[in-house]
Amino acid sequence: MKTFTARELNRDVSAAKREASREAAVITDRGEPAFVLLSFEEYKRLGESGTDLAERLSMSDDIDIEFAPLTLDLKVPEL
Repeated sequence: MKTFTARELNRDVSAAKREASREAAVITDRGEPAFVLLSFEEYKRLGESGTDLAERLSMSDDIDIEFAPLTLDLKVPEL
């Protein structure tokens, strides 16, 4: 998947559109992924099952995921 910075997107929208016609392209904002640019055909294909995209991307299955958060041993200085 090709990544474009917001600046690159502003400079060359055509290149981003060409890439999105092949596969989804990620647009970053301040170094973090912020948006995905994809063709309308791909967007329609993602929604073909009748469920909305947010539901398809969610983890609605009854899956048990083990989560063991790390504990930090922080020492607070005495005043």
